[in-house]
Amino acid sequence: MTTNPLVIVVDDDPGLRNAMRILLKTVELESIQFASAEDFLAAYQPSQPGCLVLDIRMPGMSGLELQQHLNLRGAVIPVIFMTAHGDIPMAVAAMKQGAFDFLQKPFRDQDLLARIRRAIDKDSVMRQSLGEHARIKANLESLTPREREVLDQMTRGKQNKSIAQDLGVSPRTVEIHRARVIKKMNTQSVAELVRMMLDLGNEPTP
Repeated sequence: MTTNPLVIVVDDDPGLRNAMRILLKTVELESIQFASAEDFLAAYQPSQPGCLVLDIRMPGMSGLELQQHLNLRGAVIPVIFMTAHGDIPMAVAAMKQGAFDFLQKPFRDQDLLARIRRAIDKDSVMRQSLGEHARIKANLESLTPREREVLDQMTRGKQNKSIAQDLGVSPRTVEIHRARVIKKMNTQSVAELVRMMLDLGNEPTP
């Protein structure tokens, strides 16, 4: 595994794998090749950034079946399918299941490289978003039950006095909890807290 984006090629044709290895090396893209979907799955690490260039028809597990396995695992890696002319309906089905793109064989090198670069960019944005999501969730889980109650009230737009009345505590106690919530959630504003809760799917109640 590498921290750099990795182009993962899965195709049973050794000639195509070798050609793609050389092509990607000429544009300084790191790559790794697998002869079957089974070999790829045995080595796949979800934390590896990059994209997957996948033949749609292969002996054993097909490209579509591999995509389904990845979907069940919750994998976010963008998938670019390589298809023959008669595989267009299959490629459309793959797109409906979340594939990033498909390219019909034979294809131009520049068309493939352009799709790979777009897929790598998408993967980077997605992983950054997931990382932010995980950070917010971890911060939220660090709150005490009382701090979570105060957070819920804050994101509904309630002021300290109103929160104190609802929770049966003093306004000063609410101020202390409020400050702790702001610190633990690593933010400076209630507006940002609202955005964080929306990001987690916890829409504040008006």
